[in-house]
Amino acid sequence: MSIEIDILNGEASWPIAEPLLQAVWAPQLVAGKSWAHVKWANADLRVLLETPEDGLVCHVGIYFRTITWNGQKVHVGGIGGVSTREDQRGRGYATTAIEAAVHTIRANEAVRFALLVCEPHNAAFYQARSWLPFNGEVYCEQPEGRIRFTYMAPYVFHIVRAPTLGTIDLCGLPW
Repeated sequence: MSIEIDILNGEASWPIAEPLLQAVWAPQLVAGKSWAHVKWANADLRVLLETPEDGLVCHVGIYFRTITWNGQKVHVGGIGGVSTREDQRGRGYATTAIEAAVHTIRANEAVRFALLVCEPHNAAFYQARSWLPFNGEVYCEQPEGRIRFTYMAPYVFHIVRAPTLGTIDLCGLPW
């Protein structure tokens, strides 16, 4: 089995990623979630995994932003929109895509740490891949203004550091 990994511009690759994201996050699946109303940021880059037999099987969005941590500006990388086709799960595609995303984030020398948010049922998956729980407060922007983001748990990944306490302001939409 062979896979192809592409890291593409987020906006330009949206038409490729959209069918997979719409299938994984179908409106009927999202409707009951506490975060169903959240407005999310668009990815700066996208990791797309394809197989010759099945086409696009996995997506990870990559985000770059200057945020504040405890009032200090910090440049971070983030991952979000991690999505694997239901019939392709359990094959290591998400792990491979996340590793490619982290590798890409590390290549940006200004990045100090990586950040993601996830639902509780995915916490063990990320922790097994060296993501650490962030036990502070996270704030972000939404159409109604600045809010404390409590819909999902934040996790950080060590690049230069991995802060696990304090206050993070995403200074924009969450990812």
